Parts: sequence; C-alpha cells; structure tokens
Amino acid sequence: MKRKYRLGWLLLTVLLLAACQGAASGPNRPLATDDVVTEGITANDPVSATTYAALEDNQGQVTVSVKPLNLDNPAETLDFEVTLDTHSIDLSMDLAALASLTTDDGRQVGATGWDAPQGGHHVSGVLSFPAIVDGVTLLDQTTSLTFTLRGVDVPERVFTWNLTD
Repeated sequence: MKRKYRLGWLLLTVLLLAACQGAASGPNRPLATDDVVTEGITANDPVSATTYAALEDNQGQVTVSVKPLNLDNPAETLDFEVTLDTHSIDLSMDLAALASLTTDDGRQVGATGWDAPQGGHHVSGVLSFPAIVDGVTLLDQTTSLTFTLRGVDVPERVFTWNLTD
C-alpha cells in the first residue's frame, strides 16, 4: 500500500515540476514554442510567410501579450492582437490612445483603432496602426519595430521584433 502512495506522490511531483518549468516570467518572453518565428507557405502568400512571436510583459498587476498579425503582408494597417489579463484592475481603456509604433530609424506613429470589448479583467482585441505615413510604407528599410504601451498599470511596456530574421 505504501508503494502506491509513493508512486502517486512521485507522479504528482513530476507533473508539478513540468508545469512550473514552462512558466518562465519577465518582460517580452515568447509565449510558446509554436508561436516562435517560423517560415512556411500559406494560402495568402504562395512563396513564403513569416509568423512573428507573441511577446508577453508581466509587470505590475496586468499581464499584456502582443502578437503582430500582418507584418509580413500589411494592407492599410499594421495589426496587433493584444491581450490584457488581471484580477484587480478594470481594463476599460482605449489602447489606441496609449500605444505607439517606432521603427529602428526613428519614425513613430500612433494607433488608429482598438477593436475590443470595453471593461472587465480579461480583454483581447486588435490594435491597428497606419501602414503608410507621409506616403511611405512604415516598414520600408525597417529592420526592427518597437511597440510601446504607456499607462497600463505601469508607466511603460516595450515590445520589439526583429524584422530581418
């Protein structure tokens, strides 16, 4: 009988260790191995496409995850899926007023739209930025792109993607 209990405790310990091992924290960590930058063929682009990693910031009482949706194939906007999670702060805010994109050569643009439900403790939506500024495509000659979010429980959250990989 004691052997059964020991085996049960061993199994429980192994499961807990495996769960904790994947729980890395800190600003801008990739969310999961299947979200990592990969190249492949998609229906929209018969030659190739790049998927950019979702990055997560755990500062303060709000966890913010940001994932580029169309950096490899922008239309009129550059779109980012943004997820906010908390158990203590109301998330009734317009992220379009709090977010900006900056290129490695210093060009900066504010968000034009935040498509998400208002309020609650778990909010997810799409934040959009103009893809063309002053007649020039924002991503032309850009090797890295920085997404900055200000005033969501902490002064600033910064997410950066390398566009040359």
